[in-house]
Amino acid sequence: MSTLDAKTRGRTAPGRLRALDAWLCRFERELLTRVDGAWAHAVFVDVGFGEHPWTTLESAEAFRALHPELTVIGVELEEARALAAQAHAGPRTHFRQGGFELPLARSEEPVRLVRAMNLLRQGPAERVSEVHRALGRFLLPSGLLVEGSSDPEGSVLTAHLLRRSSADPEVPPAREALLFHTDFRNGFAPLLFRDWLPRDLRRRVRPGEAMHPFFQEWTEAWRQAREAGHTSPADAFRESVTRLGARIGGVSNEPWLLDSGYLVWRPEGGVSP
Repeated sequence: MSTLDAKTRGRTAPGRLRALDAWLCRFERELLTRVDGAWAHAVFVDVGFGEHPWTTLESAEAFRALHPELTVIGVELEEARALAAQAHAGPRTHFRQGGFELPLARSEEPVRLVRAMNLLRQGPAERVSEVHRALGRFLLPSGLLVEGSSDPEGSVLTAHLLRRSSADPEVPPAREALLFHTDFRNGFAPLLFRDWLPRDLRRRVRPGEAMHPFFQEWTEAWRQAREAGHTSPADAFRESVTRLGARIGGVSNEPWLLDSGYLVWRPEGGVSP
């Protein structure tokens, strides 16, 4: 697959992906700062930055607080948008026209992190694994692909975390975890995330589908939390995730995550579509 959907998504608001930036800076610090061998010139690629490159520039600022020399490359299918973004380019910030076959010099621009948010919402779910494979080819071993969706304001977000585990470019990145975040602007209930799941999971919350048991357990944990007096959105979230972790495996109860509105789920074998 070499292109994004032809007539596109695209008015990404400033701040939409700041919560994702914050998570990456805290939990993927080594990935962002590593400089041994090929990592010395490994880049961050933001695929599909939209009408304006706000989120690419915000990520560049956040990540460079950890790694000042990091090269950032924004990729956008529409030529006019890629050209307009050149006004924001700099010595380590580049904007290029391209799709899922990223416009990179492979030997000179190895990739540590690829972000592809809000790109696959309208396409067929069967296409997602193909996209993951295409983008994963560019990653260095142990590099990360983040693919998912958020609401327009960035108050609700979910994303696949996929890790390149092999030097063989034909081996797709492994499904490592599913990341959830909310800022409680819209209150909180587990099903708040349903419509913002990655494309290949969004229709899988129904009985008999892959995501149904997870949301069933989380909803029951949330109901019990509220019955126990945890009624404010942030408190209900924190308590429900703690209870969920006691019911199923792979749920992180790291305090910063709970206090900041994040849930990370790492089931054994990854999150199946």
